[in-house]
Parts: sequence; C-alpha cells; structure tokens
Amino acid sequence: MPPSASAATESTAATGRRELPLIAVTMGDAAGVGPEVIVPAVLDDATLGRCRPVVIGDAGRLREAARILGLDAGCDIVTVDAPEEAVFAPGRINVIDLGLLPAGLPWGELSATAGDAAYQYIRKAAELAVAERVQGICTAPLNKEALHSAGHVYPGHTELLAHLTGTEEVSMMLSTEKVKVIHVTTHIGLIDAINRIEPGLVERTVRRGHDAMVRAGVANPAIGVCGINPHAGENGLFGYGEEAEKIDPALAKLRAEGIDARGPLPADTAFFLASRGDYDLIVAMYHDQGHGPVKVLGIEAGVNLTVGLPVIRTSVDHGTAFDIAGTGRAEPGSMVEALRQAAEMATVTVG
Repeated sequence: MPPSASAATESTAATGRRELPLIAVTMGDAAGVGPEVIVPAVLDDATLGRCRPVVIGDAGRLREAARILGLDAGCDIVTVDAPEEAVFAPGRINVIDLGLLPAGLPWGELSATAGDAAYQYIRKAAELAVAERVQGICTAPLNKEALHSAGHVYPGHTELLAHLTGTEEVSMMLSTEKVKVIHVTTHIGLIDAINRIEPGLVERTVRRGHDAMVRAGVANPAIGVCGINPHAGENGLFGYGEEAEKIDPALAKLRAEGIDARGPLPADTAFFLASRGDYDLIVAMYHDQGHGPVKVLGIEAGVNLTVGLPVIRTSVDHGTAFDIAGTGRAEPGSMVEALRQAAEMATVTVG
C-alpha cells in the first residue's frame, strides 16, 4: 500500500532514503486514448511504489475514461490546485483540472479545442518542472493536426518542450527493453535531414545519448552510430561521401575523449546487433531510420524520452489512436513504462 505524501516525506526525512518524485502527467489530446491509458497507469501499484503522479488535464474526462474502463467504482478522482496539495492513497487520482474541455467532447474526432487543451497541459507541466515543483513530466500523446489547428505550430512534444523551457537543442530518444535509439534529426523530410546533418550536430547528439545512458546507470555505454547511406556508404560506393564528411570527424573527436562511439554502421544490421546486446545505444541519423526498428522490437512498452531538456520528460511511444479512443481497448503498458522511467531518472535523495 503506497504511503500518503506526508507519510512519505516524513519517512524519507527521518531515514535519508530516496523520496518518491512528483511526476506531472499531461493528459494529451483528450479525444484520443490519453485519458484511458492514464487512469490504469496511475492507479497501478507498481507506479505508486515508484513515484507520486499528478495529472494535468480534465477531471471530468478522466472520470469518463474510468467509467469506460469499468474502474469508476474503485477510483476517486480528486482535483487539486497544486502538486504540493496532492494526497496519495490507493484508488485516488490527483488532477490539476484546467477546465478547458466542453462536456461531451467526442472521442476519436479531430478537435481544435482538444488540441489547444493539450498545449495548455504541457505549458503548465513545463512551468511546474522549471520551477522544480515537480521532478519530471510524463506525457500522453497529442495530435499534431489538432495542435496546429489550435494555432500552436510545433512538430511535436519534443520541439514544444524545447520552446517552453528555452532550450536551443534537444534530442529524441526511444527506449525499449531490447534497444535504445537517439536521433540526430527527427521531424523533417529526408532531404532536409541529410542537409542538416553535420559533424557538430552528430557529436552533440552522441554526447547527449552518452550522458543519458550514464545517468541511467550504464557507466561506459557502447554506442553504435548509423551511417546515412545503404551499407554506411560502402567506403564511398553509395552516396556522395556523407559518412566521411558528416559523421567520421565527430566520431574521431568523441573517441579521442574516451566515449565508445562506433561506426558509421550499416543501419540494416545495427539494430539487430543492439537487440542481442552488442550496443547499449544506437544513434539514428533520421526519423524513420530509428523509429521503424524500435517499433517492431517493442512499441507495446516503448518510451519516448526528450534528452537535453533542463527537466525530465518521458512519453508513451504511440499516438492518439483515434480509431479505438473511447472504447476501453487502449493498452496502458507504455504509459506504465514511461512513468517508471520518469521516476527512475527523476528520483531525488532527501537528507
């Protein structure tokens, strides 16, 4: 049975053990599956044993999701004004209710109202995290079209959080049980991605990935760096020397400093080698090079991390799933795992 917030604080102050971190859980696009994966995930005993989740969203929508899931009888959804006011007990969900959604918002339909609300949930979470009132952020999925239709033109969570926290450059990392991958470029077209890749960006991305792995407990991570062309250019036979121009200089500099960065590697074998344990982290040059293999290997429990922010942020590795939203069929495993990793990265020591 998880302790109350006050009991947890008293016990950690007395013993100097690790305090359970406060994690802001943003509801995402309310027309999607976010509410349905949040409710069982924050009620999960394992989640409550790792962190103190406070949802930022809409209490009414969470109650509707609980009813759809058949969990409403044993679920107490309580509004609080601030994370510090939250009380943690079995069956209780604390929510900072921003009151932005109309009653009866349709499930599974594109909505500018839901898109704006998703933005406001993230804005509030970022404000709390930057002020160190929460130790991490865990996000349910948003819908980019809905976000844009509400006037918030960002490619996704990664870029939005970078803007809200005043961070110039961040990286997207996907994490599954079998493989972890960080991306040099993400939400841009393939031609633009190749043009953007340069030694400095490759170097900074590998460093962010290395630092994230060290923080996660891997003292000297083996990092496999993918090439851009088939067979990593085959010594100049494919492409126009992009590997030699854009990747090799960065790897030489990193290796000279003791970072175990290997490559450029053929991307078609790098993920297989990582899945059998040869590499702790793979560096992908562009979005689909990294996303495709990761989602084949573990989308059900995959987690999306934004690396380089001044705050901890994890997310589910799936979208809003409008086709099943409101049906109770959404699988909460990725949200449970995202909360686990947020708690692992954000835990603070008291005393």
